[in-house]
Amino acid sequence: MIHKTVQRTGWFIGLVLLQAIVLNRIYLFGYATPFLYIYFLIRFDVHVSRNRLMLWAFFLGLAVDVFSNTPGVNAAASVLFAFARPMLLNLFISPDPDEMPTLALHSLGIPKYLLYIVFGVLLHHMALFALLYFS
Repeated sequence: MIHKTVQRTGWFIGLVLLQAIVLNRIYLFGYATPFLYIYFLIRFDVHVSRNRLMLWAFFLGLAVDVFSNTPGVNAAASVLFAFARPMLLNLFISPDPDEMPTLALHSLGIPKYLLYIVFGVLLHHMALFALLYFS
C-alpha cells in the first residue's frame, strides 16, 4: 500500500512538473498545448474507489491550474473525467470489476485500450475547453 502511494506521488509530481515546465510552453500548430497529465488518471488502478480517484484528480488538476494560471479549469475537467471513468471502463472493458485486468495496452488489447483512451481524453478536453472558452 505504501509502495503504491509513493509511486503514485512520484508520477503525480513528475507529470505536474513536466506539464508546467515543458508542455505548457509548447504550442502545436500555434494553438494546441499537449496535456500529458491526464495519463496519470487514465492509468490509475481499476479497483480504487471513485471518491479517492476524484480526490487525486482534483489535486492534480489544481496543481496544473496553479502553474498554468487557469483558475479551476483543469481541476474541474479532471474531476469530471474521474467521475465518468467507471462508466467508461464498464462501457469499453468489462462490467465486472473483479474480472478487469490492469489498464495496460498488453492486457486489454489495442482496440479496447484505444477506445477507452480516446473517449476519456475527448471527455476531458471537451470539459476543459468548454470551461476555458465559455467562462
